[in-house]
Amino acid sequence: MIDHFFKTNPADITEVVLGAEDITLDQFIAVARHRAKLTFSDFYIERVKKSRAIIDRFLSENRLIYGVTTGFGENVRYVIPPDEAAELQRNIVRSHAASVGKPLPEEQVRAIQLQMILNTGRGVSGISFELIDLIRQTLNAQVTPYAPGDGSVGYLAVEGHLTLLLMGEGRAYYKNRLLEGGEALKQAGLTPVPLRCKEGLSLLNGSTSPTGLAVLAIYDALMAARNLDIVGCATFEAMKGTILGCDERLHSVKRHSEQHETAALMRRLLADSGIMEANKHARVQDPYVLRCTPHLHGAGKRILRQALENIWGESLSVSDNPIVFPGGADGEDTPLMGGNFDGSYVGGGADMICLASGILAKTSERRSDRMVNRFFNNGLPAFLVKNPGLNNGFMIPQYTAAALVNEIKMLSFPASVDSVPTCANQEDPVSMAYTAAKKAVQVAEKLQYITAIELMIALQALDLSGDSPAPSSIVNKLREHVRKDVPTVDEDRYFEPDMELLYQKVKSGELVTFTESIVGRLTF
Repeated sequence: MIDHFFKTNPADITEVVLGAEDITLDQFIAVARHRAKLTFSDFYIERVKKSRAIIDRFLSENRLIYGVTTGFGENVRYVIPPDEAAELQRNIVRSHAASVGKPLPEEQVRAIQLQMILNTGRGVSGISFELIDLIRQTLNAQVTPYAPGDGSVGYLAVEGHLTLLLMGEGRAYYKNRLLEGGEALKQAGLTPVPLRCKEGLSLLNGSTSPTGLAVLAIYDALMAARNLDIVGCATFEAMKGTILGCDERLHSVKRHSEQHETAALMRRLLADSGIMEANKHARVQDPYVLRCTPHLHGAGKRILRQALENIWGESLSVSDNPIVFPGGADGEDTPLMGGNFDGSYVGGGADMICLASGILAKTSERRSDRMVNRFFNNGLPAFLVKNPGLNNGFMIPQYTAAALVNEIKMLSFPASVDSVPTCANQEDPVSMAYTAAKKAVQVAEKLQYITAIELMIALQALDLSGDSPAPSSIVNKLREHVRKDVPTVDEDRYFEPDMELLYQKVKSGELVTFTESIVGRLTF
């Protein structure tokens, strides 16, 4: 299970301390999305400083180290003298800040900034404490670098724009104004830090941008899936499903734990349902989309779990190159050149988010369609409105869900299988992880909207069904909770505010928290 990733609502976390222990997913979201303050422990600071001392010694010894005393990429054949090491770092930042298009939203930039800190702060990158601390200070002061979001094959370009700010260059938002980078720092009471050897390279060449975006995407996709289990139960009630499709014996012969857990959760949430009891033997079996809810949700959640393993593992890793490996008491400090910057794990994980979301999205939309379709909704009014014809009811929200499913399908073509060689073929293959992560962010958001639309439709169907027999106590309490903000539809009205409000309830985890406050922790 992954329940330990959702122990705390990120919105309730006000401070995150980086130290010897790994950061949690909730803490990551708290910093990136909810602007929690970030601090460093003494252990963390000392670890960073020790690593910097090693790289300074290497430079004084004029060792041949990639990106420290050599050029970058195919330019590795050029040797750079120690007195030009700092200029080399400034040049890589300026030349590589070459992404284009609309700027990334604030939370995405903050996620990448935090990932930069995580990537370089583990004591093997040789970055100075002053530089890593300036990133922390910009996060805490909400000085957000201007970072165009298009044109990265997996790293470098977006990170270049973020690093320009640390040099007092580029542009940044501060107090809702776009300023020159140096001016934004000045107004926030911060001072640029001159780059030293290796620092520009360390901040640019890891998998930080795709990983930061992918962490946001996997959190949102997992939250959508958790909501969808609850929403699916409301639909099961609205459609008078037969709970025998969730029988433990039936699922025991399938060796998929997520399917077992989903069926068990549905039995748990629907245990006292009068509708379930009355319809247990009403038909031989339900339509595919109802009776296979545990299978479909389970498959989607299995893929999301695997995506989480890829993405979170990368987030807690060091993707820098080279790394400065400390030798310890009896060993020699060693610079190691390799390919830790590769983003294939996180790119593959991001593509998996799209695949899993596609499975969950098509399931949710098909359930929504059955509820509004008079040919399949067990005698409820067409499009779930009391006076159809004069009123269109929920006709168009189903269109919206269908369109979102189509968009998810288009975005689910895997980016990580592609490669366009770069740097005079020095970099071939290329992970394309950034493209995969960008798509995953969009797909996770669309899945949350589809989930919100199904909930809106399911509660309307329940309202029209009457209360005899009664739905389960938890579904009924959930309906009462939502109805405080989204009333029953008696005649056509402007639906977008309702859908947006329910989307926010899904995204924030409010509905999961509400349900767990009644029944305890929900398995995933």
